[in-house]
Amino acid sequence: MTGWYVAILLLLGLIGLHLGWRRRYRSLALGQAARPAALTSAPGMTDVFADMPEGVLLTNPQGIIEFANPAFCRLFELADDPRGKTVMEAIRIHQANELVERLKEEHSAVQEEFMLPGLDQRFLQVNGVAIREKQGYHRGAILVFHDLTRLKRLENLRQEFVANVSHELRTPLSIIKGYVETLLDAEPDTGSLSHRFLRKIENHSDRLAYLIEDILTLSHLESGDTGLDLREVNIHRLVEGVLDGLREMADKKKVQLKNSVPDHLTLHADSQRLFQALNNLVENGIKYGGQCVRVSASQADGELDLCVADDGPGIPTEVCDRIFERFFRIDKARSREMGGTGLGLSIVKHITQLHGGTARVESQLGQGASFHLTFPTPSV
Repeated sequence: MTGWYVAILLLLGLIGLHLGWRRRYRSLALGQAARPAALTSAPGMTDVFADMPEGVLLTNPQGIIEFANPAFCRLFELADDPRGKTVMEAIRIHQANELVERLKEEHSAVQEEFMLPGLDQRFLQVNGVAIREKQGYHRGAILVFHDLTRLKRLENLRQEFVANVSHELRTPLSIIKGYVETLLDAEPDTGSLSHRFLRKIENHSDRLAYLIEDILTLSHLESGDTGLDLREVNIHRLVEGVLDGLREMADKKKVQLKNSVPDHLTLHADSQRLFQALNNLVENGIKYGGQCVRVSASQADGELDLCVADDGPGIPTEVCDRIFERFFRIDKARSREMGGTGLGLSIVKHITQLHGGTARVESQLGQGASFHLTFPTPSV
């Protein structure tokens, strides 16, 4: 009987302890929502923020700084404690101050990039999120600052390297092609061994020229500095232009080209970039597909879906996720034989992403392939 009595007392004690900790946790959570400083006063949190390599800043509802870790002070070379000041007073960066003001209205995380004033050209990325109660009341903000200067400089070096190498390759390549064309014109016997060798040199020179152009294009797209000339584009007419330019190639391979895009469909896009993406897809369909390449489009739920489909051998399901990678080829020997550079689909993906869209492929072996470019469209 005594054992049961002790067990009941222990059970009641555990329940009371659980409820006590639950109330304490809820009060702490509410206190943190109401006071951003509670985040740093929690055990161990100050050490966590202090050890972070990124600059961390906490502000109250009025935009006054309540906490700044050492990395933040080093990043902005602050000699005095910034607590008690506004962001503008502390670091004199308009973009950061505007971000704090935006977070008073925003309900999701925001991200900005800006360059610090000065001669050394330092670049920062700041991620901010508002602290809110369950009722939605604004109680402050957390900002995390990342120094992107080294990454930006490496990216600039990469772009310069690609541009310089491409330029240095273009000049001798143009000379080689010029000499080959001259020798071909001077060779009357098209069946001779020298004529066949010259044709091989010409074909490989053309392939190298295409590769250089694709590398330059992809480098510009990946840098994120490529501007878009956005206008209302009639998709049907754009597709018709793509198909007209590839009609001769399709006729030689006896491939039908079909434009199934509705006449009225439009998209706010850069027509030249979109033309390039569709041209790459249709050209791939002609080279590696079957007897027909069809371009279609549909619009629903705030999205426009452009589809380039062929009835060729299809793509193995296990490699569909890798198809848009640079230099990825399913059949390397066949790709080289067709003159592919291995960059066409990667260019398609980056052009689509520049427009805020996504690129994907649906395929199974023996059932053709369908490439989908999905773009957001403004709701009417």
